[in-house]
Amino acid sequence: MEYNAHPSAIIDEGCVIGKGTKIWHFSHIMSHCTIGENCNIGQNVVISPDVILGNNVKVQNNVSIYTGVICEDDVFLGPSMVFTNVINPRSAISRKDSYLKTIVKTGASIGANATIVCGNPIGKFAFIGAGAVVTKEVLDYALVIGNPARQRGWMSEYGHKLTFDNDGFAQCEESKEKYQLKNNLVSKIA
Repeated sequence: MEYNAHPSAIIDEGCVIGKGTKIWHFSHIMSHCTIGENCNIGQNVVISPDVILGNNVKVQNNVSIYTGVICEDDVFLGPSMVFTNVINPRSAISRKDSYLKTIVKTGASIGANATIVCGNPIGKFAFIGAGAVVTKEVLDYALVIGNPARQRGWMSEYGHKLTFDNDGFAQCEESKEKYQLKNNLVSKIA
């Protein structure tokens, strides 16, 4: 076994878990999940069947990741955040054939207690503020906050708010990497 799981963790049959991944106390990894290398799955996490997590995904305590979710590499899921997977759930009606796919792209961060309503893609390096309720697509590098979540700016790959000049250029204060805002889309300048 090339990953490390606390004795209280439950890992169902058919899971693929990458080298260097750590799974902490009282977490349940349900059947047929794929978890990449060097992930950190916090305490009391539930990962439902068929979920896919890329490499270096950080899942903080008390997170629920339901069937239909795909997280690419380097995603951060803050404490007690949650995904949904059905738009119109009812206790007495099975909607397992109605799960919607939600993709969280490379490098995105989702803050503590945020809720991601299913079917809304989260762009690469997007930043979802604590407690936000995401009800629509989030663009690459976008900063969204509130309920419902609304865009309030742009973030660098290092997690700093970007301030664009009149020509549509900005620089990350930490990495010094440069970004361009054009047609309401941000890209990193190589």
